[in-house]
Amino acid sequence: MSALKMNLRELKRLNLEEIINRFRYYSTKSLDLKKLRPMILKRIEERSKEYPVKGMLPVAHDVLQARTALYDGVSTLIHNIPVWSCKFCPEVFIGESGHLIQTCHGYHRHAKNKVHTWVKGNINDVIVPVETFHLQKMFQNVVKHHERFDHDRVPAIVELCLQAGADSENHITLTPDNLENNTVNPEILSEDDLRSVAIRTLRAWEAVRSGVHKLLFVYPARVCKHCSEVHVGPSGHEARMCGVFKYDTWRGAHFWEKAKVDDLVPPKVVWIRRRQDPPVLVDKGREYYGRAPVVVDLCSKGGALVPSKYFCSMKMDGLTMPS
Repeated sequence: MSALKMNLRELKRLNLEEIINRFRYYSTKSLDLKKLRPMILKRIEERSKEYPVKGMLPVAHDVLQARTALYDGVSTLIHNIPVWSCKFCPEVFIGESGHLIQTCHGYHRHAKNKVHTWVKGNINDVIVPVETFHLQKMFQNVVKHHERFDHDRVPAIVELCLQAGADSENHITLTPDNLENNTVNPEILSEDDLRSVAIRTLRAWEAVRSGVHKLLFVYPARVCKHCSEVHVGPSGHEARMCGVFKYDTWRGAHFWEKAKVDDLVPPKVVWIRRRQDPPVLVDKGREYYGRAPVVVDLCSKGGALVPSKYFCSMKMDGLTMPS
């Protein structure tokens, strides 16, 4: 028994010596950042020469064209299909009248579980505008707080495509206000024309999201962890505009993380009325109703076929509310 204990002790001692020998040749001295700084700056300068990537230029052009078609189609559909938005919160509903689901939280979430107050919606209620600072080149100096008024604010999708090498002609000026001014006297479309517009709009929506997804693999973009601020570039700006901690002492600096497609193209999920639902959705059946992005619901109301990837959330063949 004593011999066995001695062998175990010897084995543990040998294992400990083996572990020590593995790390013996690694240096424990701290790195000299002053020597590394020129190497890091040189690597950043050389990295900027690799952009824009020529292979992503057609994708950027396709995204800009799809964005134009998306705004044009939505501006036509909202004049033929009733769109309602809540007066006190961002909730949107598409139908003959608003629903009675108690999900209104009022301004700055001061209220809770209230009935919505519906007013006529516009294009900004369907396509959420996301703007960012326009940079002359991707790898330029970080935008400081005192420089925030020296840079124009442009749509984040447009800025992403511009940094990918797309032309800026007639794309920065495309805004929802200009589209609404061009359709002062909209024409009421026939059922067939409305269906064709809905199909083109839904294709443009899918093309924009797919193209942005591809561009984000190559071109960096950042989003604030606590608010919806987006910055297209390798690092976020230093403008103190975050309103989440406005009463804090550090003056509202952003916490940046990697942006996703939903940050640049927000889907804005809304309640939908299925064929088996009552004429007006009530709060009692909210667990049975389906939900979908507002653009998808708008196009489906116009006659477009919804892609199968939305069937699960829309609950098209789901159960009805028990009477």
